[in-house]
Amino acid sequence: MTFTSFRNGTAASATALLLAAAFTLSGPGSASAQTTSTRDAGTTSGTSGGSLSGSTSGSDSSAGLPNAIALTGVIRDFRERTASGGHADFERQPTRGFGHYVTQVSNNLDVDGKPEFKSTGYKLTTQAKDSSGRNVIGARDYIAARSGDQAGASEKVEGGSLTTSANFAQWYRDTNGSNLSMPLAITLVRNPGTNMYTFNDRLDPTYSNAGGFFPINGQLMGNSGGTTPTQNFHFTYELDTSFVYKRGTGQVFTFTGDDDVWVFIDGKLVIDIGGVHSAVSQTIDVDRCSWLEDGQRYSLKFFFAERHRTQSNFRIDTSISLENAELPATSGLSD
Repeated sequence: MTFTSFRNGTAASATALLLAAAFTLSGPGSASAQTTSTRDAGTTSGTSGGSLSGSTSGSDSSAGLPNAIALTGVIRDFRERTASGGHADFERQPTRGFGHYVTQVSNNLDVDGKPEFKSTGYKLTTQAKDSSGRNVIGARDYIAARSGDQAGASEKVEGGSLTTSANFAQWYRDTNGSNLSMPLAITLVRNPGTNMYTFNDRLDPTYSNAGGFFPINGQLMGNSGGTTPTQNFHFTYELDTSFVYKRGTGQVFTFTGDDDVWVFIDGKLVIDIGGVHSAVSQTIDVDRCSWLEDGQRYSLKFFFAERHRTQSNFRIDTSISLENAELPATSGLSD
């Protein structure tokens, strides 16, 4: 297997300031953030492309902002499909092969505020891009288009990235016999001189020596075994946050990683990275969310899944001042 995705990150700093400074050398517009990789039998590619908004003047015009944003979400651990009590969607190879799949979930969250199963996924063949060259979700009637945007394309037959609606409903819900859950916090560090915050597993002190985003090694359901005896793959993670929309200030949210990721603003899907693949990026420019009203508070809900060996990449870049919403109850730690 060949991977070129965040393998050359610098060593983590002992302080948040140096951690943030390291990001300036490998930001999402730099060569080190480009990803072109294969995973097992399939090939995918993602390019973060373009630059993220944020003040870069000689003086720190964003000095009044906090140096970091701490967010706490819920992580749920699953056993892979071949293990006793395993889940059919984890360690699964999609019918149409490994890759980026779209339209696995509906455009709106369900009544419980969770992603709703729509299809087993359609394999992406051409990535949509905005006028700045950044990867974006395919055209939606609630996301404003601009001159210079490039349309994406996908296959016309379902690709089997997921199995069933009932199985998918367990991903972000505590389910006896299927998963165990616990709270998990991550810290987004501000890039000095800008309003841009980043969590990058390749630089974060907790994960930089772990070979990727592996937050529950030796916990909950236990490590995955097989070819990865010291790592715990096969988990989901969700964050429930809110923010105040400030029109024209360059609020953006970018995720780069694998596997499935969906981001919803005010209950509407704005990032769609489904499937089993290596690191892929997508960005939402919040000013394109045409229904939002300036100065009003809205939800931003983030849903992630790590479903397959042999990598777990996780990076968030955002200029949105996110705040935690209420944390749901979790099943508790295993013995």
